[in-house]
Amino acid sequence: MSRIARGRRRAVVVMTTLLVAALAAAGCGAPIGEGGRFGVVYMDAQGYYAGVRKGMQDEAAEMGRNVQLLELNAQGDASQESSFVDTVSSADVDALVLSPVSETASIPAIRLAHRSGVPVICYNTCIADEAARQYVEAFILGDPLEFGRLLGDAAAEYFIAEGIEAPQIGIVNCEQVEVCVQRRLGFEEALFAKVPDAEIVANQQGSTIDEAVDVAERILTAHPDLDAFFGQAGGATLGSIRAVQARNKVGQTVVFGGDMSTEAANALVDHRVLKGNVDISGVTVGRMAAETAQAVLAGNPPEEFILPAPVEIYTTPEDGATWLQEHPDGLP
Repeated sequence: MSRIARGRRRAVVVMTTLLVAALAAAGCGAPIGEGGRFGVVYMDAQGYYAGVRKGMQDEAAEMGRNVQLLELNAQGDASQESSFVDTVSSADVDALVLSPVSETASIPAIRLAHRSGVPVICYNTCIADEAARQYVEAFILGDPLEFGRLLGDAAAEYFIAEGIEAPQIGIVNCEQVEVCVQRRLGFEEALFAKVPDAEIVANQQGSTIDEAVDVAERILTAHPDLDAFFGQAGGATLGSIRAVQARNKVGQTVVFGGDMSTEAANALVDHRVLKGNVDISGVTVGRMAAETAQAVLAGNPPEEFILPAPVEIYTTPEDGATWLQEHPDGLP
C-alpha cells in the first residue's frame, strides 16, 4: 500500500471514529443536534463549500433549530465519501446533504443511504439522473448552462470591444463532474454566436488551484498568443490568473471564470486579468439545503426535483468592490 493510500485510510479511520463518538454523544441526550443531525459531504476544500456550511448553519439558527452537522471533505475521493455515508446511514442521521464526487461511483453510497431510510439531498453536483430520481429527494442546482452562457456572453463582448475577431481560448476544466461539461457547452454556445471565429485551443483538467496553475502554464507554453482562459470553477479560475501573472502575460491574456472569493473579487477590482466571474453563492445554496432538508423531514418534500439556485455574473471593478463589502468574512 502506498504512503498516500495509507494516509487516506488513516484519515477515513480517524474521521469514522470521531463521527461515531459524536453520534454517541448526541444519542445520550446532549443538546447538540437536538434539532436534527445532518451528514454533509463537501466535494473539496474550495471556499464555496465553506459558504455552504455557513448557509446551512445560518438557516438552521434562524429556524430556531440546534442542528448538528457531521461533515466530510471528500477531497474528490469516492471511497472516503462511501465510508462516511455508510457510517452516518448506520447511525440514523436525519438527512444526508452532499455534493457527490462522481455521477457513477457515488451511486452505491447514495443508494445505501436511501435504503437505510435517510433522505438524500444533492447540491451543486449529483449522481446520474436516472439513479438520482430513484434515490434523491431534491437537487439544488445553479443552472450550469446559464453559468456558461453568462461567461460566454461576457467574453464575446470583451473580444468585440477589443477588436479581436479570432481569439484563442484555453479552458481549465473540472469536467470530471457533469455540471462543468454543461458550463462549457453554455460558454461555447454564447461565445460562438457572437464571435464565430473564436477557437478553443486547449481544454485540460485543473480543479484545484495548484493543478490549475500547472495546467494553465503548460497551455501558455503551447499557445504563447493565447487571448483568454475560461476557468470552469474557483480553483481553475484562480490558478489561471496566477499563471498569467507568473508568465508575464498581464495585458495580453485575460481570464473569465467562476466562483467568487476574496482573491477573485480583488482580481476583479484590479481588472487587468480577470474580466468576468460567475457565481452561485455557497451561502445561498447552504440555506436552501437546510430549508429543503427540514421540509422533507416535516413530510413536505418539494414538488420539483431540481431546485434552482441563483446564478450571478460580476464584470466590473465596482462589482468586485461591492462583493468585498458584502462578504467581509470572505465566504461566497
